Amino acid sequence: MRKYFGTDGVRGVANVNLTPELAYKVAKAGAYVLSKKSNEKIVILIGKDTRLSGDLIENALTAGFLSYGAEVIHLGIVPTPAVAYLTRKLKATAGVVISASHNPYMDNGIKFFSDKGMKIDDSIEEEIEEVMESEKIHELNATNEQIGRDYYKNELIEKYINFFEEIFKGEITDKDFVVGIDTANGATSSVAKEVFEKLGIKYKIINDAPDGVNINKDCGSTHVDTIAKYVTQNKLNLGVAYDGDGDRCLAVDENGELIDGDKILAILSSYLKENGKLKNNTLVATVMSNLGLKKYAMENNLDLKQTKVGDRYVLEEMLKNGYNLGGEQSGHVILLDYNPTGDGILTSLMLIMVLQKKKMKASDSAKIVNIYPQVLINAKVDKDKKMLYEKDEDIKKAIKNLEEEFENNGRVLIRPSGTESLIRVMIEGEDKEYITKKATELAKLIEQKLT
Repeated sequence: MRKYFGTDGVRGVANVNLTPELAYKVAKAGAYVLSKKSNEKIVILIGKDTRLSGDLIENALTAGFLSYGAEVIHLGIVPTPAVAYLTRKLKATAGVVISASHNPYMDNGIKFFSDKGMKIDDSIEEEIEEVMESEKIHELNATNEQIGRDYYKNELIEKYINFFEEIFKGEITDKDFVVGIDTANGATSSVAKEVFEKLGIKYKIINDAPDGVNINKDCGSTHVDTIAKYVTQNKLNLGVAYDGDGDRCLAVDENGELIDGDKILAILSSYLKENGKLKNNTLVATVMSNLGLKKYAMENNLDLKQTKVGDRYVLEEMLKNGYNLGGEQSGHVILLDYNPTGDGILTSLMLIMVLQKKKMKASDSAKIVNIYPQVLINAKVDKDKKMLYEKDEDIKKAIKNLEEEFENNGRVLIRPSGTESLIRVMIEGEDKEYITKKATELAKLIEQKLT
């Protein structure tokens, strides 16, 4: 089991368990591992979101990279997908994002992207950890004449903004269509304005004044009620909410009703199929996607491939089999024809374009899929017993009974947490009160047996 890297890079509370010392070691070991896979000088792009601790982590990473002789280019405050895009565009060795996505400001993280703009492979993360834990980490020092340099090139964000103009110029033309934008006081705070203005899209924006501690606080994609209220009060056509680092997008219709990642995937897949652009007639999602998405796919003769939870697994499936649309319920949507990672701004622009092309209200477009009520209950268990639910006879019997009960009109999913001492019990069905009762009963049984 890996010690530092989780499913989305290195995460922790800044200056507590994600310390400058740890960041320094991650960078130095990372530069060493990456150098073995490249014949050219190592060039690393670094971007960050608006967290107070971003400068602290960035300076520590920079010191680690430079001490091994890598060159560092600082992008400043930019969305995660901008780092992915620019790393590929500029043919850099790697990109690094300093962010904890939708988490509160005290958390932070370090995420690597490859030269192809994708999250680095698990095997590379494991190799970085091995170096960090070995005595070799103390030997990785550049000679005096090989010490790296760093450069500040905030202006590179213009290339990312131009990327959207190349895709959508002339495609979004309805001047009466007004969008509400919630940037979560995060990395999209300034970029989103520039993109929307460049494309001539009318918008009203909120939560675009980051102060280092208000990122994701009662705003953005984790608090869509904020944009929902704003949209209805101002009688807007659509509301979009990004998360702190800008790789996710959720939306609300003109009535303030949620359009989650599953609905966005359905809306976009329908449009792409109608225009002959949905590769292999397939949509990729995770096992956590709503049963309604599966039924939508069946009714519309689409193939739905489901993966383990995590955008990296969605992307792996897309790359492996040549698919171009995939994502998660959380709003992490991958449009592989444009960028190999979730991109909140890209997702929102695609949604706006589709609504305008089809001359549909957001509320009408969302009816394309019927979302089933979904309940998730966490069962707290002993850390070393998380996987024993598959062997306990009473738990197995209870799960089997529920699966048989919901087989034709619902779904049961049991999943151990990857980071916490929890087993997640998820049930979908038509009656929310009833499925809540059943999920709670099963969670209590699991807790009784495994604690």
